[in-house]
Amino acid sequence: MISNDDATSVASGSAAEHLWMHFTRMSSFASKPVPTIERGEGAYIWDTNGRKYLDGLSGLFAVQAGHGRAELAEAAAAQARKLAFFPIWSYAHPTAIELADRLAAEAPGDLNKVFFSCGGGESVETAWKVAKQYFKLIGKPSKTKVISRAVAYHGTPHGALSITGVPGFRLPFEPLVPGGTRVPNTDFYRAPQEVAGDEKQFGLWAANRVEEAVLQEGPDSVAAVFIEPVQNAGGCIPAPAGYFERLREICDVYDLLLVSDEVICAYGRLGTMFGAQKYGYQPDIITTAKGLTSGYSPLGAAIISDRIFEPFGHGNTAFPHGYTFGGHPVSCAVGLANLDILSVRISSAMCFDRRTASAKRWSGSTTCRSLATYAATATSMPLSW
Repeated sequence: MISNDDATSVASGSAAEHLWMHFTRMSSFASKPVPTIERGEGAYIWDTNGRKYLDGLSGLFAVQAGHGRAELAEAAAAQARKLAFFPIWSYAHPTAIELADRLAAEAPGDLNKVFFSCGGGESVETAWKVAKQYFKLIGKPSKTKVISRAVAYHGTPHGALSITGVPGFRLPFEPLVPGGTRVPNTDFYRAPQEVAGDEKQFGLWAANRVEEAVLQEGPDSVAAVFIEPVQNAGGCIPAPAGYFERLREICDVYDLLLVSDEVICAYGRLGTMFGAQKYGYQPDIITTAKGLTSGYSPLGAAIISDRIFEPFGHGNTAFPHGYTFGGHPVSCAVGLANLDILSVRISSAMCFDRRTASAKRWSGSTTCRSLATYAATATSMPLSW
């Protein structure tokens, strides 16, 4: 009979021997055990040695509802008993239909078409493909490029990685998909001297760098701008007042799709269902994942405006793109149960936000920023590269 201590040792050793962990320097565990987490409850997790930790990163910015939610596990089990799996390739199933309806109702403006994926990088990949095909369908086939911000993270699939602005993540896999261009982000601490004393002017300066990049690349070649409501990589970087308004204006002038990458920021992370709602801008596409199911089951979604979907809905046109497990019945069932939980919390947070609307946002010190439940330490990464 194997004791609990022996089982823990075996599991840790097996992890080092067979499990290739993500974003991990595997040599670190050549002579020491792999930290192994075996359970969670609320905001806490426990390792196989019984040590308790505060899960300050929320899994990976994902577990909005907290660990150990029995109702989410029960929703998954009930759906698995009824229909464990069927793809949404020319078919539908009830939970995908219901969740798409729910997301369309929650999303701002005319974002009424939901394309499910398995995660955030796939949602970003989907959005770029939608943008490329959309412009081909409306007679502007040269519009294929994307603009994103320095040090921004948008995922690791080859297309999404071309949009990602973290050099260290890109370098090992170059050459990447062509067409990605970076502009400065909105880190006010590293603002150029000429706008360093005025945060709003800095925001306009940063937005205008997008227009500058569009003109440099050629407006007829650029399809979309990808931004996060609060940029995660580089230190949780919010945008100054006026930034998103100016960005929307630039996209309208040059016929660009504004993609709000909310894989982290959606589903209550900023106190609203979607980050674009908090900052008052209207995207053409929102990309999401993570908090959609609070991490209890893999699921992502690109939520697309009626205007962008319109040319896809005629004649023999199809969008030849999809994922085997995108819109998985079990994941969609978990997503529905999760939104039931989060919608109550988000409503409460929005009421609190209205009561404290007169309070100024704390921008923190030169090394730390905090915004609602979204917090991290700034890094030494540059404003642009």
